[in-house]
Amino acid sequence: MTSLRIAVRRFDPFAKAIAAQFADFVATTGSDATLDAVELDLNPLHQATIGDRGLATGAWDIAFLNTDWLAEAVADDLLEDLAPHLDRQPIAGFPEDWSPSLTGLQRFAGGFWGMPYHDGPQCLVYRKDLIATPPATWDEFHACARGLQKPAQDRYGTVLALFPDGHNSFYDFCIHVWSRGGELFDEDGQIDLTSPQAVDALDFLRGLARDPDAIAPGCAAMDSVASGMAFAAGKVALMANWFGFAAYCDTSADSKVAGLVDVAPLPAGPGGTSVSLNVFWVLAIGTGSRHKSLAWAFLRHCATAAMDRLTTTSGAIGVRRSTWNDPEINATIPYYHRLEWLHEHAREMPVTPDLARISHIVDDLITAAVATDRATADLLAEAQSRALTPARAGAAL
Repeated sequence: MTSLRIAVRRFDPFAKAIAAQFADFVATTGSDATLDAVELDLNPLHQATIGDRGLATGAWDIAFLNTDWLAEAVADDLLEDLAPHLDRQPIAGFPEDWSPSLTGLQRFAGGFWGMPYHDGPQCLVYRKDLIATPPATWDEFHACARGLQKPAQDRYGTVLALFPDGHNSFYDFCIHVWSRGGELFDEDGQIDLTSPQAVDALDFLRGLARDPDAIAPGCAAMDSVASGMAFAAGKVALMANWFGFAAYCDTSADSKVAGLVDVAPLPAGPGGTSVSLNVFWVLAIGTGSRHKSLAWAFLRHCATAAMDRLTTTSGAIGVRRSTWNDPEINATIPYYHRLEWLHEHAREMPVTPDLARISHIVDDLITAAVATDRATADLLAEAQSRALTPARAGAAL
């Protein structure tokens, strides 16, 4: 009996969805394959699949990868090109039934490296029972958080996911620079951390993170999942986070705020506009997999309309337009159809194999800004120096 080994990003809806989808795959196809799904937190997932080359050694047949990691994995020859598989066994409706923003980030260097699986750009997530008009600027966001801070009721204004996993701190910083009219990367994927907008972004995040009258305690230990769970527990009034957590908070049986959640565009900074971020999870096949045909058959099954809908009903976010516009899903999550709009207003990271390394440098930057009183300009200059010492040759692919 063949066993497919899948590295799964640790998040209960992912584990629930992939298990149900595999069970349906077996029932539909009559395959006698079994599933070996291993849940891993963000850094261990990157290490097991990319750092330890597990996708090339055959340790993993399939992996959940976020799009920021794809260029690194391709540069190290870890991923199977899915384009030939698509040519031989196309997926019905692909790619026209998906937003173009979900089929482009994994198409580079002459190949197609992962099927979109879980979506949800960043947005403002807030309690509509507490907030009538969501804040339109970051200063209004901070003031709103201060006004809703109620420690005696175990409710806090906002939350930041500051755990240094190369994820939310990096993304938050990028969004704050962009929303102030700045740029972080040039056309070659080189980062610039010395702009006035970068100074303003770091000062804002530092001030918010250190304001006991606006933010939940313990943010230094929270990743994006933990911050989303805090909102679901009724402990947070508003946050800048992934769309998927809004949907989870409105549908999970464990949520204390179901029916009380709404989303809006992220606030704008001085001199800038609202901007979101497009980063999503794909299912990728490893070059070392000994079961590539079976792995592709399973990826094709997950991409069907019914299985994409199942991703959503399991608590994650489907990637097909049919799911976004599904009447029953929108009856439960009234803002689900706004995913199309969010994608139209989202920015993307550069395609560079150095992105994971840079994200951890920015993590260190944010950690130092929150934990110390070192001058903002000094922190940014130090991070810039580290970022311009590349770990690998080349930049954009």
